[in-house]
Amino acid sequence: MADSEVRQRKPQAENPPVTEDTAAKAKRRDDESSPLWLDILRVIAFLLVASYAMSMIFSGGETGYWNYKERPHFLRYDWWRAQLTGPQYMTPEKLAEFDGSDPSKPVLLAINGTIYDVSGGRRIYGAGGSYNHFAGVDASRAYVTGCFAEDRTPDMRGVEEMFIPVDDPEVDSHWTPQELEEMRKQELEQAKEKVHKSLKHWVDFFANHEKYVKVGYLEREPGWLEKLEKRELCKTAQKGRPKRKVPKKTPKKA
Repeated sequence: MADSEVRQRKPQAENPPVTEDTAAKAKRRDDESSPLWLDILRVIAFLLVASYAMSMIFSGGETGYWNYKERPHFLRYDWWRAQLTGPQYMTPEKLAEFDGSDPSKPVLLAINGTIYDVSGGRRIYGAGGSYNHFAGVDASRAYVTGCFAEDRTPDMRGVEEMFIPVDDPEVDSHWTPQELEEMRKQELEQAKEKVHKSLKHWVDFFANHEKYVKVGYLEREPGWLEKLEKRELCKTAQKGRPKRKVPKKTPKKA
């Protein structure tokens, strides 16, 4: 008889009967296996830890966040809290409580009515810091004039004057009254545009800063600006005002 026939006639092994004991063991194996979402979390956690360790190695222990010296905002609790709770509305009096004098509170400042948490820069915005004048207040005017101590106010009226040339009767005599009037109108428009650009530079600075978090907005009473006494231009800004130049005479053609 051929070997192939012997193999064909070899009886097939029957499946072992399923007993209560084997069913219980199989159930325990299923219960002990991790759910998919938990496996995913483990992988993510491993990658984060590995990335932090590699960054520390390559930066010589300076930072665990690669090019960031501080934790990116999306890895910070205060950033997530701000995203989940929504914008806060504070009066100027409430904002003043977060001027950095209390180490248990965050350091807040406002610019153009928008409030930012600058606790990531507590060293410079906190008590004794070089920019502490900006903490706990909307000092929009000071960002443009450079008068940190004097212009801790959101009142921007008259700031454009710092970009308008100083009147000089001797120099101004080179134009007719009509020409001078038209020139002053142009200078005023250009000065307002410079104020806008200067303030926008700092507004964008805080809005795009990786360490500072937008918290909310200032809540002021109606007509608050009209109730403030109009401010004079601070001495530093006044001294920096430009001067008109005597127009160059066009040589007459022969």
